[in-house]
Amino acid sequence: MVFGFLKGEFIDVITWLDDTRDTMVWRFERQGNAIKYGAKLTVREGQAAVFVHEGQLADVFGPGMYQLETNNMPIMTTLQSWDHGFDSPFKSEVYFINTTRFNDQKWGTKNPIMCRDPEFGPVRLRAFGTYSMRVADPSVFLREIVGTDGEFTSDEISNQIRNVILQEVSQVLAKSGIPVLDMAANTADLGKLVATAISPKITEYGLSIPEFYIENISLPEEVEKVLDKRTSMGVAGDLNKYMQFNAAEGMAQPGNGMGAMVGAGMAAGMGMNMASGAGPWGAAPAAAPPPPPPPAGKAWHVAENGATKGPFSESDLASMAASGTLSRASQVWTAGQDGWKAANDTELAKLFAMVPPPPPAG
Repeated sequence: MVFGFLKGEFIDVITWLDDTRDTMVWRFERQGNAIKYGAKLTVREGQAAVFVHEGQLADVFGPGMYQLETNNMPIMTTLQSWDHGFDSPFKSEVYFINTTRFNDQKWGTKNPIMCRDPEFGPVRLRAFGTYSMRVADPSVFLREIVGTDGEFTSDEISNQIRNVILQEVSQVLAKSGIPVLDMAANTADLGKLVATAISPKITEYGLSIPEFYIENISLPEEVEKVLDKRTSMGVAGDLNKYMQFNAAEGMAQPGNGMGAMVGAGMAAGMGMNMASGAGPWGAAPAAAPPPPPPPAGKAWHVAENGATKGPFSESDLASMAASGTLSRASQVWTAGQDGWKAANDTELAKLFAMVPPPPPAG
């Protein structure tokens, strides 16, 4: 840091070049030397200079170059009761305030947040993210936070801000009513709610939070493992079909022994299913499928007196044989038969075995 130099008896150049990344406030070291009336004050962009006279905040200067005289130090002039046109030194503490953003400040839950999820019931959540902060009101920040600290860094206030953030994050997540599985899609909206909730308290410190991010909301590790298993089951779908697919894939690769292993696994799984279904706790056995319809019989045609009759079923021909309208010599034909044949020369011969022969002559 460069903090000016002495010219003669009094300090007459007041400036600060910050070569750090975390200094928020730096007190100009005068080491008992008075500041000369008419001295040059240089306040760079991203800075503010605060004069404290005899423990009382006097003037705040924004970016620019100033010559410390009565016309641009009205409050200081009133405090000193100076008259016009004097050349006396004055003694005041000068604090330079860094008004740029302090980015990539981290926050995270030390302990899990208890929430009631509509799907999983009570769950414990963890969350973490980043934020940026800046000094919005140098005088309030100096009065409420810094005090007389000669070199104040961002670490000295970040812990307090994290406490404020965590208190509001806990309430926002607990009251959001958003299911855990949908929170990842709503982190931006949840972050805005938290930023709005912490704004009044942060303003009391003379600070503002230009950016606030929730990077992750997570469940406990053991719950995530169970959720992963549940997801895997959902991806697999019908477990029976999934096992059949694995078995078919294994058997399609000869020589690796996987087919036999998967087949054995399927057999074991089927055995377990059968065993579980046998007890009173098992599922009810499936109803037996109905028997298939009987095969259709042959259709027969009968030639009589140069005309064709039919088609007849085998039962029809049995009745005809019993009544005598069909004899062993009757010509019959069915699909697949080579021409007309006598009924006795076909499979219909069995029908005549049950018909009694003609009665003996009297």
